Amino acid sequence: MQRTMVVSKQDPGWLMQLLWFALIGWWFGELWIAAAWFLTITIIGAPLGVAMLNLLPQIIALRGHRTGIEVIQMGKQAVIKRHRHIPQRNILLRIVYFVLIGWWVSALWIEIAYALSLTIIGLPIGFWMFDRVPALVSLRR
Repeated sequence: MQRTMVVSKQDPGWLMQLLWFALIGWWFGELWIAAAWFLTITIIGAPLGVAMLNLLPQIIALRGHRTGIEVIQMGKQAVIKRHRHIPQRNILLRIVYFVLIGWWVSALWIEIAYALSLTIIGLPIGFWMFDRVPALVSLRR
């Protein structure tokens, strides 16, 4: 039996993403980041802050809707399962990673991505970096 997981993204078109960013994402994203980091430094608000940072690609540029397709091969037959949510790593591993590495690496990464996205040449790189924020913050897949 062989298992294969395929992850696909379902984003709106590039024009809609660009318009969203130009009109709303650039200023609302910075407010979202500030609120998320404020919540993250509090013990009670940390889970909400991390969840907000995981949603950052959607807030900045309507990106990040992911679905997973699992293909299970059993001999000559294949079974295909569609997952709305991709299985995540162990929560304890994600918490330890966030406390030791995720919070400060993602803070630097987000600010560099934000600065790049404010330039025409850096916009694609900034959007790419925003797509990686959930993985940097909490090892989210």
